[in-house]
Amino acid sequence: MTENQDSIPNNLEGDFPSQGNRFLRWIGRVGMRLMGGWKINGSMPNSRQAIIPIAPHTSNWDFPVGVFVMLAMGLKLNYLGKASLFRFPIKRLMLKLGGIPIDRSAANGVVGKMVEEFKTKHELVLVITPEGTRKKVKQWKSGFLHIAKQANVPVVPVAMDFARKAIDIGPAMMINGEIERELERVKSFFAHAQGKRA
Repeated sequence: MTENQDSIPNNLEGDFPSQGNRFLRWIGRVGMRLMGGWKINGSMPNSRQAIIPIAPHTSNWDFPVGVFVMLAMGLKLNYLGKASLFRFPIKRLMLKLGGIPIDRSAANGVVGKMVEEFKTKHELVLVITPEGTRKKVKQWKSGFLHIAKQANVPVVPVAMDFARKAIDIGPAMMINGEIERELERVKSFFAHAQGKRA
C-alpha cells in the first residue's frame, strides 16, 4: 500500500472525537497506574471517524484497562456488545461508556447498520475486538473491514500488550483491497502483542 492509498479522505479530516475533562483524564491515568503501570505509545489520527480493532482479547480485564485508557486520552468511543450484556444494573453505565447493543443472531444486518451509522453521524469511532471472543481463535471476524471499506473510514489498529503493559496505536489504514488480504495486513500489526492469557 502506498502512503496515498492510506491517506484519510478529506471529508473525514478533523479533530479526533473527544470528551471528558481534566478530572476524568486524571482518573484514567491513575487507573492505568493501578492496573500495573500501563503506557500509551502513539496517537490517534486527525480523523472524525474511524474503526479501532483492539487485540489480543483474552480476558475480562481488557475492558477496564481500555476504559482507563479512553478516559486518560479523553477519547469519545463507541463499541459493539452483546445485547444480553445491556441489562440492569449495568445497562446505563454500558451505554454511557459508548456501548451499542447488537443481536448476534442477526449478524448479517450489523455491517449494513454500522455503515449507515457512519454515513449519518458527523463523528463516530467504533471499537471492536476482531477475535469476537476471549477464547483462542484461528480466524478473526472480518465484519469490521467490510464496514470500513463500505463506509470509507480508516482502520486504526490498537494492540493491548500485557507483557509490556503497553497500548500501541498503529497507523491509520484505508481498506481498499480484497478483504482476506487486508485482514492479514491489519493482523500483522498485532504480532508482537501478548494478551493477559497468552
